[in-house]
Amino acid sequence: MTARSSLTIVLAAGEGTRMRSSLPKVLHPVASQTLLAHVLAAAPKGSGTSLAVVIGPDHQAVADEARRIRPDALTFVQGERLGTAHAVLAAREAIARGVDDLLIAFGDTPLISAETFARLRAPLEKGAAIAALGFRAADPTGYGRFIVEGERLVAIREQADASAEERKIDLCNAGVMAIDGRRALEILEKIGNANSKGEYYLTDAVEIVRKHGWESVVIETSEDEVRGINTKAQLAEAESVMQARLRKAAMEAGVTLIAPETVYLSADTVFGKDVTIEPFVVIGPRVSIADGTVIHSFSHIVETTLGKNVSIGPYARLRPGTSLGDGARIGNFVETKAATLEAGVKVNHLSYIGDATVGANSNIGAGTITCNYDGFKKHKTTIGQGAFVGTNSSLVAPVKIGNGAYIGSGSVITRDVPDDAMALERNQQTIREGGAARYREMKTGGKKTEKKPEN
Repeated sequence: MTARSSLTIVLAAGEGTRMRSSLPKVLHPVASQTLLAHVLAAAPKGSGTSLAVVIGPDHQAVADEARRIRPDALTFVQGERLGTAHAVLAAREAIARGVDDLLIAFGDTPLISAETFARLRAPLEKGAAIAALGFRAADPTGYGRFIVEGERLVAIREQADASAEERKIDLCNAGVMAIDGRRALEILEKIGNANSKGEYYLTDAVEIVRKHGWESVVIETSEDEVRGINTKAQLAEAESVMQARLRKAAMEAGVTLIAPETVYLSADTVFGKDVTIEPFVVIGPRVSIADGTVIHSFSHIVETTLGKNVSIGPYARLRPGTSLGDGARIGNFVETKAATLEAGVKVNHLSYIGDATVGANSNIGAGTITCNYDGFKKHKTTIGQGAFVGTNSSLVAPVKIGNGAYIGSGSVITRDVPDDAMALERNQQTIREGGAARYREMKTGGKKTEKKPEN
């Protein structure tokens, strides 16, 4: 199969009016990725493959999303909506270049898999002209029915045109189809619009193939995999199915989900070994979690990299641009944003660390805030290695706290603190050089005392 070339055409021109949204339908998210992104990710890729996305007029955002996911994607505009076959032929230029396999999919079926596309292509290699994707519907009402004779597909009958007997058939049309690329244009161009709506239906391709004496076959999949999204309710149903898939995959990979049904994952979440996630955690896009990390309940994490043996939460919020080194600890009611916390850093309670770099093994006390915004611009806070920041401190950026520095509780730091210095008073009126070292010496009992003479 890998030696065969392919073109996948994804139909994404629908307005999605039933979604009651100004956002194009295929740009709505499931598991933090757009519907379109899921389909494009599943489509064949690599050497010998090509991809075309058919969009509606004034849908530049859809074209941009297609190229973001697949830079090789071509886009074509369907000026008028005259049926599925008409939409496919909007990409006539790409079809005419010639491929072995032409795949036709829909941008609103986010649960379709790469394996299903591969299964659809297999009959074409054996000489079939069409392989159509079908499913056994729990309630087939409204779906087109597959009319089969033995293993051959002879027609796709729409609900309105089906006889009473045909309506009893539960093998239904998913709409996804593979066509022999060498015969594709010949088949598509013969599809007419002699129907009540005057539209060109892709399903008519099966009858055209039968008249030529060529073979059409059915490939079956689950109903869940071919769920089309037309309403917000259907969007929620697809989210539920996707989350179940992601949770199962995570647990099979060794992640411990204590209450799986309460955890929400993104399609691109990356897990290491022996990760534990407690109940009611939300993980947004672009999150990587290394070995041994524990995420406690009610935490929300987005666009973040977590090192090994990190502890998060409960009730923590990690915003985009957060990076935590090995062994770092983020406690309850802590928020980070655009912050790099190196190995062993502790921010255990009620703090905000934004636009900051915190050196290894530093301790950030409860209630500490990096004051990064002056009303016009964001500014950077840099905290050195082994620093100690006392509770209820405000670090007014731009500011640097040196290695081993000690910031007393309640301090407002407005200028840089040197290495190994102690800032004790409000507005930093007093900075004691070397004070932090002396403080640590006293705290650890390392203060030198005079030795008493022996009797």
